[in-house]
Amino acid sequence: MTLAALPSAPEAEAALLGTMLMFPNASRIAIEEGASADDFYNERHRMIFNAMSALYSENIGVDPTTVATRLQEEGTFEKIGGNNTLTTLMNAAVTSANTKNYVEALKAKTLTRRMIEAAREISAAGLEGVTDINDYLDNAERAVLGVSRSRQTGEFHTSPELMTTVIDRIHKLSSQNNTVVGIRTGFEALDRVTHGFQRGDLIILAARPSMGKTAVALNLALNVASYQPQEAVAIFSLEMSAESLAMRLLSARSRVAGDYLRTGHGLTTDHWNRINEAGDNLSSTKIFIDDKSAIKVPEIFSKCRRLKNEHGLSLILIDYIQLISGNSSGRGEVNRQQEVSDISRSLKALARELDVPVIALSQLSRNVESREDKKPQLSDLRESGAIEQDADIVMLLFRKSYYDAEAKQEAENTGSEELEINIAKHRNGATRRINLAFEANTNALMNIERHAE
Repeated sequence: MTLAALPSAPEAEAALLGTMLMFPNASRIAIEEGASADDFYNERHRMIFNAMSALYSENIGVDPTTVATRLQEEGTFEKIGGNNTLTTLMNAAVTSANTKNYVEALKAKTLTRRMIEAAREISAAGLEGVTDINDYLDNAERAVLGVSRSRQTGEFHTSPELMTTVIDRIHKLSSQNNTVVGIRTGFEALDRVTHGFQRGDLIILAARPSMGKTAVALNLALNVASYQPQEAVAIFSLEMSAESLAMRLLSARSRVAGDYLRTGHGLTTDHWNRINEAGDNLSSTKIFIDDKSAIKVPEIFSKCRRLKNEHGLSLILIDYIQLISGNSSGRGEVNRQQEVSDISRSLKALARELDVPVIALSQLSRNVESREDKKPQLSDLRESGAIEQDADIVMLLFRKSYYDAEAKQEAENTGSEELEINIAKHRNGATRRINLAFEANTNALMNIERHAE
């Protein structure tokens, strides 16, 4: 009896190898996802992947030249078909965004082949004659479980392993004598409560329109970029243009009123000195702004993965969550609530996968306006309770001048006011209300003590 050829995915094999040849980050993604030589059914493809894997492990860039050189050194260059094969593979590459999908496709075929081989061994042993049914069943079960266990699944962490890791971390933190163990925001009251924004956390910054969400978020992003100059800060602005955000950043850092910057009129020599100094300061930061108005979560994932690979990544800021495009074709309120729930869960997954804090801005419902006490509550989060559920930290903003005419007049007279940040949810710490000094005309946010000075 002629045995049928085992299942394989030659197109996916070629596409993955071609992608690894053409895109520098693809090799890292493929190997991190667990790609191995066994996943390639085609012998030529297996030899090429072995060469790529060896280069990667030696911290040598994977590209057509290095791969060809390595194959020649191993004496397998002609066996794989030489430059013709490498050129064919490169032509199969389209984008590095599909690298993970290619690996998953090959893994599925690998598991199928292993299961077929296990089944054949079980069948052959049975046809040869079973002398001890218990041994036969035990061997059959072991063969099938061996395939099952080879799947990429999350394993349990044992308590000894966890205790060693946690205690080592505590020792390290105690020797640093620093209460800020996450990403420093520069706002002392906020850092005292949160100990800095923790990597992997989803942070929701919510308020009613015109309360100052974007201004607060930009000040956070600017401080993080200044304190972590070696890593990038990614800003996704779905409502404002990149130029408008840059103008706000410049106004906040220079402390020159936005009206002067927007019109260019009334600028003094002192203004220009501050603008030029702030411009130089901002130019030295790694702030990347994407102002595409209609963007979906997978595109955010892709861009952030690439940014982290090329520059490192300390913070992701999204303004704002309700403007992210969903995948549902429905227009009803229920469908949109489900979309926002899915988006919220995806942003939490983004934070964990890239090991970076994600700040997502959110609108609050109009329920705030109907209450005598205008300070927002967690229940005011708009469109989905899943936002509160997924968030590690929820910060609600409140400015008295937004509702009180006397407070508004006082803020205009003095040029500043207190802005309250209510840390209404803190998964790993205390909830608290803190106050910062806010200048509406410059969008600058400061520690109250510094503002007084």
